[in-house]
Amino acid sequence: MTPLLYASSGVAVFAIALYRIFTAGDVLRKIIAANLLGGGVFLILVAIARRPAAGIDPVPHALVLTGIVVSVSATACALALARRLEGTTLDDGDDGDDGSDDTEVAGRGP
Repeated sequence: MTPLLYASSGVAVFAIALYRIFTAGDVLRKIIAANLLGGGVFLILVAIARRPAAGIDPVPHALVLTGIVVSVSATACALALARRLEGTTLDDGDDGDDGSDDTEVAGRGP
């Protein structure tokens, strides 16, 4: 594949994800859109890494690998935060699975 195809695909994914971040109402959809935004940036960096005259530059590839690790950990933190925020919107804090209050089970108390 040519670098131009990688770059144009990255720009398209970036633009679609940016649109979804601003238009999505659900937090989970915004987190997924943020992941796609990062994927678009990764595609653009891979396209930049290949230069016809100089060959392949390893630095953008290293940045992409580091970005993937950061993206996975940021997604995990965002999902945990979204889950906790969703739990605080419940009226009584009980999801009805075992008859106990989840806040007391977690050790935080009422």
